[in-house]
Amino acid sequence: MKSTGIIREMDELGRIVIPIELRRSLDMTKGTNIEIFVEDDVISLRKVKDSCVFCGSDKDLVNYMDRLVCSDCIEKLKK
Repeated sequence: MKSTGIIREMDELGRIVIPIELRRSLDMTKGTNIEIFVEDDVISLRKVKDSCVFCGSDKDLVNYMDRLVCSDCIEKLKK
């Protein structure tokens, strides 16, 4: 893991701001989902890639009842 040298203060609600330079470089916009990992005293954030709720594929996704499903799984479910 590479340090950016950027330090941010947490507010009273526990929020921090991810600097615009990082958000731009990672193509993060409002509504981007972030996964949080904790190991010992290290907190890591990772941008979540959209993927099929059944197989994990990121190809040909369709939103069905607020869940992403790929076209292959849709075909399998039709059977």
